[in-house]
Amino acid sequence: MTQYLLSVWHDRDATPEDIYPDPAEREAAYAATGAFNEELRTSGNWVFAGGLHSPNTATVVDGTGNEPVTTDGPYSEAKEQMGGFWVIEAADLDEALALAARGSKACRGRVEVRPFQGE
Repeated sequence: MTQYLLSVWHDRDATPEDIYPDPAEREAAYAATGAFNEELRTSGNWVFAGGLHSPNTATVVDGTGNEPVTTDGPYSEAKEQMGGFWVIEAADLDEALALAARGSKACRGRVEVRPFQGE
């Protein structure tokens, strides 16, 4: 089985209230994502998953010099940032894409699929 990163992307400044303005829709998305997580566990595809705090909570560490240097904020200045992710195991890319489609529907966001190196 190959491991894949399924990453969820959204506007870097978006809050959950921005992404899901209607509280009922927000709760439905959370419930659907929880059900998808349980589906991954039951099917044996689950490795690990997590949601991330806002990019403005990030700290960047540059350890390439003699002393590490840290700076506040996200490394990337891109408009969109990763908001959460799943690490899954799948037989092939087709299975990973099918799982990503279900994850995307559950969380109501775009999901990028990338295989891990050496897999």
